Amino acid sequence: MITCTFEDGHAARLRHVVVHAIVERVGALLLVRRAPHLSEGGRWGLPGGFLDRDERLVDGVLRELREETGWTGEVRRLFRINSRPDRPREDRQNVAVEFVIEPLAQVGTPDSESTAVEWIPIERLPALDSLAFDHGETVRLYLAARDRPDRAPILE
Repeated sequence: MITCTFEDGHAARLRHVVVHAIVERVGALLLVRRAPHLSEGGRWGLPGGFLDRDERLVDGVLRELREETGWTGEVRRLFRINSRPDRPREDRQNVAVEFVIEPLAQVGTPDSESTAVEWIPIERLPALDSLAFDHGETVRLYLAARDRPDRAPILE
């Protein structure tokens, strides 16, 4: 939670905004293994992270993709806004904004938040309930909807 003080002096606890990238190439999803020093360390998950204060959502998701994987990409569509306050295994309350990203090129190496970056064929994905946080739910929803690109974003 973020504690803010408003103009009238009232303090409030607000939620963080995170962005997630769903990146598929030739039937494989790009996943990162979270570094041990992070929440959910050691688990596979979607590339993503906190939105910076002065950053647009699309810029933030592309920055996180590049930092955590070394890949550049292009936002294809908004997939889901997950605003549930009871998201599992969260150490703070986050609102997750998730995008489908087309991979463009690998231009660098992952930062210290990822211990591994892999294109994992969909038929060999780890058990979805073993993914970090609720990323398995996102992957499950994506796989069910990926053949219907005209579907409206999911709002929860």
